[in-house]
Amino acid sequence: MKKVGIFGSEYQADKLLVIKRLFEKLISLETEIFVDRDFYHFLTKTLNYEPIVAGILTNDEFDLDVALSLGGDGTFLRTAARVNRQNIPILGINTGRLGFLADVGSNEIEDTLDELFKNYYKVEERTLLRLHTEGRMFQGYNYALNEIAVLKRDSSSMITIHTSLNDEYLTSYQADGLVIATPTGSTAYSMSVNGPIIIPQSDNLVLSPVAPHSLNVRPLVIPDSFTISLGVESRNKYFLIALDGRSEIFPAGIKLRINKADYTTKVIKRYNHTFYQTLREKLMWGADARMK
Repeated sequence: MKKVGIFGSEYQADKLLVIKRLFEKLISLETEIFVDRDFYHFLTKTLNYEPIVAGILTNDEFDLDVALSLGGDGTFLRTAARVNRQNIPILGINTGRLGFLADVGSNEIEDTLDELFKNYYKVEERTLLRLHTEGRMFQGYNYALNEIAVLKRDSSSMITIHTSLNDEYLTSYQADGLVIATPTGSTAYSMSVNGPIIIPQSDNLVLSPVAPHSLNVRPLVIPDSFTISLGVESRNKYFLIALDGRSEIFPAGIKLRINKADYTTKVIKRYNHTFYQTLREKLMWGADARMK
């Protein structure tokens, strides 16, 4: 653990003390610190803080032992996209409100880094989804750690999403959209539309319709080895595809195929942090509002 990369949110101007603590701890551990270009610009120009660094990460290829994501789950998703398939484990440090990926609190930074540099941690491999589009129409990074969402473009009428699994017709969802989520994403957008929570070690995906026209339509859990094929009809001739929040507009009629990606994202977890503990803390399972 000599080369450490730091990727951060640019919406945490009130977190300067936490950021300084992180850099000071890394310096005390005698690490080589590399900082994402945009985050470094934020530190120096917005916060007037110039940390001692070994280099600036300006492109999508870098040699690191570990990547630190400083922010919330959104920052973690962006960090995962930058890391891509480089096999660099990511530790999420939470400076926001709700964190399932970034679940290390700002008050745990020093202890967590001590454990990290003593090799006392675990690494979870998280499934990603890959989007295939005709003619490679999707212009950005076509992988998603949380979910791929097919959505109506605006406040117009609902869309129809013709869905097949392994080339066998399933149904045509008439809805505001359809969310295809990994176990990691089951606690994100999918959960907000009443999809089930799936533990990270499950080899499953979930299809969760968004505001379906029929009340009989329910979320569906499928093996992650399945291929999902989609065709979309829309009255305004366009629809939206969002991969972990990165969205592009597509013309109706284009065929989409979604598969499990051929690589995983490596997520660092503390030994005393479990998914069940995170559920209890973040979703307040078992909490009694009457107890003050």
